[in-house]
Amino acid sequence: MFKAIKDWISPPPPPPPPPPKPKKPRAPRKPKPVPPKLELTEKEKATVAGEPYVAILRVDLDPGDINNGSFELDWNDKFLLNLIKQGYKFAQKDTDSEIVDRWFQTVCRNIAMEVYEQEIADPEKRESELRVIRQKDLGDGFTEVS
Repeated sequence: MFKAIKDWISPPPPPPPPPPKPKKPRAPRKPKPVPPKLELTEKEKATVAGEPYVAILRVDLDPGDINNGSFELDWNDKFLLNLIKQGYKFAQKDTDSEIVDRWFQTVCRNIAMEVYEQEIADPEKRESELRVIRQKDLGDGFTEVS
């Protein structure tokens, strides 16, 4: 009797848990597309760092006369400002190309003078015939040196 009262007062036992559902196989995760990191060029790195930058992009030589050719230069504003501070800007109307061309001519002239001085200092080469260098302004910041 005690068991009957106990069963009547006690709640019924919970039903057994349902069997677990089989898990669906997952498709492999697709990685999120990572945007490519933009590599800064040397010019951009120098500009960000506040440093002057100048580089020779291209050298063109006349295959018929290797004494004629041209250089294509690239520079940033900091380099140009340094040239202006050093006195390479002669007039207000001077363009950036003219200022850089004036500097590049000075560099080339210094190299030529150094070679000339070395040749003159060598007694064996003093007697040799020296080459005359001519310059012609082509406009748009270009100069022909021959």
